[in-house]
Amino acid sequence: MQNNKPLIIFTLILALGVISLGAFTRLTDAGLGCPDWPGCYGLIDVPQTETQIAKAEMAFPERPVEPAKAWNEMIHRYFAGTLGLLIGLIFILSFKNRDQGGPLYLPLLMLGVVIFQAALGAWTVTLKLMPIIVMGHLLGGFLTLCLLYLLLLRVSKVNDRSMDASLTRYTPFAFIGIVILTLQIALGGWTSSNYAALVCQELPVCHDGWMTQLTFSESFQLIPPERETYEFGHLGAAERITIHAMHRIGAMITLIYLAWLALTLFFKARSAGLKKSAAVMGLILIIQVALGVSNVVFSLPLAVAVAHNVVAALLMLALITITYSLKSRPENAYV
Repeated sequence: MQNNKPLIIFTLILALGVISLGAFTRLTDAGLGCPDWPGCYGLIDVPQTETQIAKAEMAFPERPVEPAKAWNEMIHRYFAGTLGLLIGLIFILSFKNRDQGGPLYLPLLMLGVVIFQAALGAWTVTLKLMPIIVMGHLLGGFLTLCLLYLLLLRVSKVNDRSMDASLTRYTPFAFIGIVILTLQIALGGWTSSNYAALVCQELPVCHDGWMTQLTFSESFQLIPPERETYEFGHLGAAERITIHAMHRIGAMITLIYLAWLALTLFFKARSAGLKKSAAVMGLILIIQVALGVSNVVFSLPLAVAVAHNVVAALLMLALITITYSLKSRPENAYV
């Protein structure tokens, strides 16, 4: 599997690109730019000629062709499809080389996740942007990226704990950090999929009186009432304020916890590798907070909002690096 390291790195970069394109598609309201799946108005690309557009709008009269949105969606699908093929290739090569002791279960798990991701992509369209499906699709993309990165760490035989054996006691705290960050990413996905990103435009949490508007039962109802479409949201102002406020509070908890973890490991670590990983995670955390504040101050500019998604992914990878370094395992372990 060591020979496939360049392929894994390329696929990892592509996975990060797919997450970026997914965020761009979602933030440009292009999730239904193509009302069918896997094609677009029955084509493998976007309707472009007058004849194609006329036929498309006859087939889908409720969804007039918007070429810019349709291209955003189809480019995302092209890249996601390529990612799926590359993950399939990684699994095939891992299976062929299983006698060499490579980690087969990770490629198998990735293959299962990417197949389910394809189903979520289809359901995103057929269920008209139902929030739980959109959020699940986002989390599936992050999971795919994390599994690829973990596979890269495994095949690279990363083990830089020789001078930090005493810090293995912080492993559970690193795992807790992963859980907290995952929940925060899920809250971000829930905020975005319910079109609640702009309901609170003041810091640190929301406008005056936000606490009196909190309502949790409908705000976090995973299976919503059936509607013709969930595009542009189906919840009222109070529900969206609740979702956004919980995302802000979650961001504060995540900041405090990960900052504590990064600072603790930075000052206690003796190995250069672990100290560097803690410093990198701290830097990414600062950038992520700055992007979050910028989203509020500048009313969700597209570039900043996309970067907020990408940096969240990088923050998770940095946390995985630290957790992997801390986790007690035999020297030279491969899997």
